[in-house]
Amino acid sequence: MPLRLPILVLTRSPRPQRRRALLALIAASVVAGSWLAAPVPARADTIPVKAAELRVEEGEVLLNAEFEFSLNPTLEDALEKGIPLYFALDFELTRGRWYWLDEKVAQTALVYRVSYNALTRQYRVASGLLTQTFNTLEEVERYIGRITSRRVASADALTKGAKYDAAVRLRLDVNQLPKPFQVNALASREWTLASDWQRWSFTP
Repeated sequence: MPLRLPILVLTRSPRPQRRRALLALIAASVVAGSWLAAPVPARADTIPVKAAELRVEEGEVLLNAEFEFSLNPTLEDALEKGIPLYFALDFELTRGRWYWLDEKVAQTALVYRVSYNALTRQYRVASGLLTQTFNTLEEVERYIGRITSRRVASADALTKGAKYDAAVRLRLDVNQLPKPFQVNALASREWTLASDWQRWSFTP
């Protein structure tokens, strides 16, 4: 009986399909590598909010708020090198309307300019027409972080018994920094110090 050898069937390799698959795999790897290498936006240092409230007194709506406000070493060093820092206290008071956008009853921003005098070794905080001098940075932090009886609206602008939504925050205003430091603020968390919005309901 003759010996039968196995017959090998040779097929042409689908090279075009393999080439396309390989190119697709390489492209996916490049995209993934670019995504992993992309800079991740820095998270801001957070200023904790300890308390916030409104009260009506003698026809005025007054704000009390307290923040655990402290500068990081980068901002301290900037002050000591003569770079002034600006901090903004933002406040909003709105009233919800079911038929339209919320009514904005009041919106204010109090700006503190903090500077350091190397000759006198004192800190200077200016806000509007008011200027105060402090011997230590801790005193500056307590002063800015504690808001007492700050007028934010007139009581006449409110409807007695109506519900309002209040919001307050404290932040480093990077837009008032020198240009080179504004660029740093986009990539470095040391230059982005802010609190979250503290929100609560208020009924006069």
